[in-house]
Amino acid sequence: MDFIFYFGDVFTFTSIALLLAGTFFGLILGATPGLSPTMAVALAIPFTFKLDPAQGLILLGALYTSTVAGGAVSAILLKIPGAPANIATTLDGHQMAKNGQGARALQLSFLASLVGGVFGILVLIFMVKPLANVALFFGYSHYFWLAILGVTIIGSLGSKSVVKGLLSGCIGLWLATIGFDDILGTQRFIFHPALGGGIHIIAALIGIFAIPQVIEMFAKGRQKVNMEAIEVEKHSISQAASEITRNPRALGIGTAVGTIIGLIPGIGGQIAGLVAYDQSQKFSPDKAKYGTGHPEGLIAAESANNAMVGPSLVPLLTLGIPGSPTAAVLLGGLIIHGIFPGTDLFDNHPEVAWTFINSMLIGQVVMCLFGLYIAGLAARIAQVPQSVMAAIVLGLALFGSYSVQTSMGDVYVMGALGIAMYFLERYGFSAAPLVLGLILGPIAESNFVTGSTIAAAQNGTFIYFFTGWLNFILIGLVVASIAYSAWSEISAKKGATA
Repeated sequence: MDFIFYFGDVFTFTSIALLLAGTFFGLILGATPGLSPTMAVALAIPFTFKLDPAQGLILLGALYTSTVAGGAVSAILLKIPGAPANIATTLDGHQMAKNGQGARALQLSFLASLVGGVFGILVLIFMVKPLANVALFFGYSHYFWLAILGVTIIGSLGSKSVVKGLLSGCIGLWLATIGFDDILGTQRFIFHPALGGGIHIIAALIGIFAIPQVIEMFAKGRQKVNMEAIEVEKHSISQAASEITRNPRALGIGTAVGTIIGLIPGIGGQIAGLVAYDQSQKFSPDKAKYGTGHPEGLIAAESANNAMVGPSLVPLLTLGIPGSPTAAVLLGGLIIHGIFPGTDLFDNHPEVAWTFINSMLIGQVVMCLFGLYIAGLAARIAQVPQSVMAAIVLGLALFGSYSVQTSMGDVYVMGALGIAMYFLERYGFSAAPLVLGLILGPIAESNFVTGSTIAAAQNGTFIYFFTGWLNFILIGLVVASIAYSAWSEISAKKGATA
């Protein structure tokens, strides 16, 4: 119960001011396509040099939690995920906005983020050391199978065909190999100078999700706008809170999946929302409603996104191993102040560790209040004419992709992937598995190569990757996920025929 002793340190004037400022600007940055939580935290680190370590971490923690939640704003209203963690939010959230329920979708999003986020921080507080011991069981072979599982488990996500969904994931895995091999330094598929550094995930994310949307908007720009379709319905916060309580299954699945994925180092929150969405759909009696503006999908995705924030700090604070890309940046913020995370962090610097964790718990509530306040105002974006919105989205896409590395090469990559995705979607291929393959590709490759090197000095690659109880469990889950998706597709076709 040490965290209670340091709770009062959060309520000093400077700490509260930093918490409010970090939450406010985090929501704005999170809602801007291309500005990921990792980038937001990295940009803020120089501002913490003159602050005490605890106060600096309060600012960084507030930015972390609020940018993850703020990414839902553009995902719902513009169908452009503010960060990779918000990919699954677009699937039902944007459909709700198109149906005139933008305010309702945003309210559900922030309330689900609050529930998931608070649970994740409580897990961090009460189970930090026991959960860190679980992470020690994972080796290179296990991370490889986890990456493969991540691709297969949502192979049918957003696609009517399991085969096309898995092919989309394979395309993403191939895109992840473009550039220089990190292990051997060899060139792979570099047929244009813009691809020399590989495909940056933010540029790819913007292109794959934004450009097809822009093309469709421009195509409809000269058509008569159906004002009834973009009418923003009034929706009270009490109605949204009541709706959250009526969906405990989606909320529970999202929170549980986010907590588990956040705990595993190196996986990060990119796949938490996608996996939670997929599992929520599989356990729902209303599977057919997913992707049409179903609140359950939105609740599962957003609760998972914020539930992973707290657990992703468990391996960082106890083992010095970042659980997500943003946690890796937070590690830099700790080291800059001369604080090295590890098992003795809570013994040598308890005031820093517990004040930081307590501020994140309070920050979840502040983030939700700010988000609910702006939900009704932000939903008015749905009333902007299609042609005007297309120009705005295109401008944001160009700005977001260029600002990542100040490189026109990223803009070219963004445009090429977006145009290709537009045609792929017309033939039934899904964007979500493709992006997930691109995200998990480097994780799968690096762990496979490193694991193979270790295996060569031991009993061989086959034994290293295909033996052991944890490998058996993960391989079984890979096979089961493919089999279940195929069975669900066949059953749905039989039902439609009947």
